[in-house]
Amino acid sequence: MTLWNGSFPFYPGASECFPFDTTQAVIISVFLSVLATFIIILPGIRGRGQLFWFLRVVMGLFVGAVVLTVQFTRDWETGWVTANTSYKSFSQAVVNVNVGLHIGLAGVNITLVGNPVNQVNETINYNEHFAWSFKADYDHSYGEGLEKGLPSPILYVAEKFTTQSPCSMHMQYRISSHYTSLTLWMAFCTWLISILLFSMPILLYGGCMLLLTAVLMLSSLLFFTARNTLKCPILFGPASLNTDYGGSFWLTLATGLLCLLLGLGVITLNSTQPEKLKLVFNLDEGKEEEEERWDKCCQPAEPSSSAQDVLMVPLGELCEVTATQL
Repeated sequence: MTLWNGSFPFYPGASECFPFDTTQAVIISVFLSVLATFIIILPGIRGRGQLFWFLRVVMGLFVGAVVLTVQFTRDWETGWVTANTSYKSFSQAVVNVNVGLHIGLAGVNITLVGNPVNQVNETINYNEHFAWSFKADYDHSYGEGLEKGLPSPILYVAEKFTTQSPCSMHMQYRISSHYTSLTLWMAFCTWLISILLFSMPILLYGGCMLLLTAVLMLSSLLFFTARNTLKCPILFGPASLNTDYGGSFWLTLATGLLCLLLGLGVITLNSTQPEKLKLVFNLDEGKEEEEERWDKCCQPAEPSSSAQDVLMVPLGELCEVTATQL
């Protein structure tokens, strides 16, 4: 037996949970920092457009944060089961555990938590990730899990997603996840273009790009759910581990529908009531101020009092004076 990262195989001591993925925290921190910056400059916005401006900022940042964050989440599909099962290979110990399966776009995350946590002189609290992204080899990760001596429930669930498994779940989930991720990256690009068009402002084309963002987000859900065969059953005795769509799936659906409503609203208002749409984007106030400045610049200078007196002299008196001088 050899050491693996300073710990012996079969984990004789307390195991460490899978490290926290800091990517999501970084993305959320960046968007919150941008939001805080806009809140600081919010008092500089004058008039009734302050509320509309703030809502546009919040909506835009929310959509961008969701589209970017769900790329790295691991809860597109989740499932839990409580079962009595064997703990490790070559051991007759039976433990009561909660087994969790979390499927993301980059791989699967398998959780094993004991009831209670301390059983058979060990701390049963595992969280292992098996990646299937373009640069990752799922079978190699599974082989490393065998070498480390991971608990049998984790290896049993992970085996269902290997390329050699008769369930054929690996190819289905991997291809659907890749197409889902690609579609979401396209949605992120169209979101950036819509923000740029709204700031120029080109409202009609901005609404069209926001509508395209919604279509891409909803299409990504279709790619994720498109599978040819049924799911392979994951059984622990009489108990079965079933998965259902998780938080990332429903969050993407809700955000896609929100973008759909906003895009259709912008396009409809631009066709039927463009003045109200300009009011939402603070275009009327700027136009009125510009017209006032233009009127002041083009307004002729007021004549002096002497000139007004001359102009107010009747034409007949002016002729009489002229005749007398002659």
